[in-house]
Amino acid sequence: MKDMTEGGEGRLIWGFTVPMLIGNVFQQSYNVIDSIIVGRVVGKSALAAVGASFPIIFLLVALVIGATMGFSILISQFFGAKDMARVRRTVDTAAVFIFFAGITMSVAGFLLSGHMLALLNTPADIMPQARAFLRVTFAGLIFMFGYNSTSAVLRGLGDSKTPLYFLVFSTLLNIALALLFVKGFGWGVAGSAWATVVSQGAAFVLLTIYLNRTHEVLRLRFGAFEFDRGILKKGLMIGLPSGVQQMMVAAGMMALTRIVNGFGTNAVAAFTAAGRVDTFAVMPAMSLSVAISTFVGQNIGAGKVERVRRGLRTSLYISGATSLLTTLIIVVFGWHLISMFNPDPGVVGIGRRYLLIVGGFYIVFSTMFVINGAMRGAGDTFVPMLVTVLSLWGIRVPASSFLSARMGTDGIWWGVSLSWCVGLAIASAYYSTGRWKRKAVVRRPAAPAPSPEEDESECNVSCF
Repeated sequence: MKDMTEGGEGRLIWGFTVPMLIGNVFQQSYNVIDSIIVGRVVGKSALAAVGASFPIIFLLVALVIGATMGFSILISQFFGAKDMARVRRTVDTAAVFIFFAGITMSVAGFLLSGHMLALLNTPADIMPQARAFLRVTFAGLIFMFGYNSTSAVLRGLGDSKTPLYFLVFSTLLNIALALLFVKGFGWGVAGSAWATVVSQGAAFVLLTIYLNRTHEVLRLRFGAFEFDRGILKKGLMIGLPSGVQQMMVAAGMMALTRIVNGFGTNAVAAFTAAGRVDTFAVMPAMSLSVAISTFVGQNIGAGKVERVRRGLRTSLYISGATSLLTTLIIVVFGWHLISMFNPDPGVVGIGRRYLLIVGGFYIVFSTMFVINGAMRGAGDTFVPMLVTVLSLWGIRVPASSFLSARMGTDGIWWGVSLSWCVGLAIASAYYSTGRWKRKAVVRRPAAPAPSPEEDESECNVSCF
């Protein structure tokens, strides 16, 4: 556990972010390597099948993962207030919720996968492979939920290192199994899905055993859970807006995928490959968003509101610098990055255009994401949800549909970039009002205000 209410803001946030960023790199690495193995061993139709399946998986798991974020925020604020009894009850309540939600989503996903692929206008030549990939993935969904929720709880307590160690193990196992199942056994895209399910299951089981032996607060006590309906209600009230936000993002991805599917298998394969690269590009911003959320949660719980603005300012500096570096790499090496997945010129050409257009707006995305993370840490999850819904459904989907009819696939990528700009404008405007500070779960007297000299040295988010 890490107390983030004392010490230098930049050092704490960066120290929390780095292990999580490394973990995210490993987590996405096995997605990327799976895609490379599938795209090169089986072919571009198999790569497209994996890409067409992802929005459906994201849609069905988004609500639960978002709701889990509410419990993580509660844990960070209770921990900041040094209320370990409520930390314990929140952990138990979250575990019960995740178990039943995981079973429900697994059954629903398995039964509805074929219908949802048809709804997305999935090309006929990739439909059987996409259906096989989905069914195997949903069969092992409980392991994904278990590992991700446990990691979220640990991050709420300020521990971003323990999830990293088990994630490294899971990644290496996944790569080995993907090579064995796809190339060695010839199981195709289903082999890729099985590799992910087995590796995540192994990581979750080992992490649970480790925590039961070493961590009193996170120990699972079967038959002695402290289930608290009040905490469940509060956690869902905070987390469901994030869950709805994630579902709207997933639904938006499905709408975008439907538009892309209309341009054929090359476009779907390119979208899949570019999306994998894109995930790495925005990863620093996403990791910083979680870090600032935990930082804000603990400091709000401790009544140290003055540290929040300084922490956000530092996070924005870091995310801005990493975004500019990432954009440079994407512009220079975009062609080679796409060709790793599949060398077909049609696939590479479309994928490279995606990276060139979208890559120029990474700094916009990172700024928006970090600001939203700070507001979520304070318990204000409704406005970040509203920002996402408005920018996605008010801008991205209609703009991509309109522009693609006139510019081809380039129009889709311009629609993505435009939606980020609108989202940043709304998030920045709301943050500057200060209303997000009123959403804290734990109420404590604020620490003494900074001196006028110190206050003048700080920079409001409008500076960025």
